[in-house]
Amino acid sequence: MAQRTDLSTTRNLGWALAVVLRRWHEGVEDVLKDVPQGSRGYQVLSTVVHEQLPTQVALAAHLSIDRTVMTYLIDELEGDGLVERRPDPADRRARRIVATARGRKVLAAAERRVAAVEDVILSGLSADEQAAFQDLTQRAATHIHHEDPNADPCTAVRQVFDQAN
Repeated sequence: MAQRTDLSTTRNLGWALAVVLRRWHEGVEDVLKDVPQGSRGYQVLSTVVHEQLPTQVALAAHLSIDRTVMTYLIDELEGDGLVERRPDPADRRARRIVATARGRKVLAAAERRVAAVEDVILSGLSADEQAAFQDLTQRAATHIHHEDPNADPCTAVRQVFDQAN
């Protein structure tokens, strides 16, 4: 007779993160259909609004997105009226990416929808556990990003989905 493993007590961080990430990605892609490039466009727009990085190059570096890919993402966001490129006053060759009023409005609505998805995903945890989970994963991710700022999180997500399918 095969021994049953109780998944609630088995420690397997990779499996747990992959399950949570997959559910998050599926849920947010569904609610971000109005944002160019879905969750990737959302991350860019959110970073433009909340981090206020000085240039397009800095934005690409912060999000660990190849500069040429970032150009296409910004093109789509700009084409949809969510951001605009402005010359950097300190270096006219550089471009600052600035959210438009429409971009801020779209982001605010998207953040509410993403938060609702996250609430469902974490509904098996108490409010304190949800806050702790989000705090701890944010701290771990920040530490990892600091150690390896060139790691592409979008590639990691694609790898998870490729392995799962």
